[in-house]
Amino acid sequence: MIVLLSLLSAKAQADNADSTTFKGYIYNSEYQVYIQMDFYHNSVVIPGQELFGQLPGFFGAKRDTRKWPFVSAKITSPTSATLSVTNDYGSEDLVATLTYEGNGEYTLHQGEGSTIKIAVNRKWVKIPKTLTLKRQ
Repeated sequence: MIVLLSLLSAKAQADNADSTTFKGYIYNSEYQVYIQMDFYHNSVVIPGQELFGQLPGFFGAKRDTRKWPFVSAKITSPTSATLSVTNDYGSEDLVATLTYEGNGEYTLHQGEGSTIKIAVNRKWVKIPKTLTLKRQ
């Protein structure tokens, strides 16, 4: 009985640790961009854009008010998730992969579709296809 309880306790702790990998705020200081996410409960609301309702998350920039909402997020492994991303007008979309590399570091890889762009000083800046973000 004691062995069974300790096994269940260990499994619960492991499940709890996994349920925070794709929840929270991650940031890239070079481009001043971030991701706000909760892929477990799809409970993220974009500030000022509440009409989109609760979503898995979004990609945003400190220097641009536009957001790239995550229409869907599917956790494909304990360290990887596939995202369906669109701009806030719905005119551009893409599929991306977010991978947890360990030590609070994530890699966003933009796959098929559009490229995420932000406006800086009235000019479009394309975000690299592969971008590293860190937990804040």
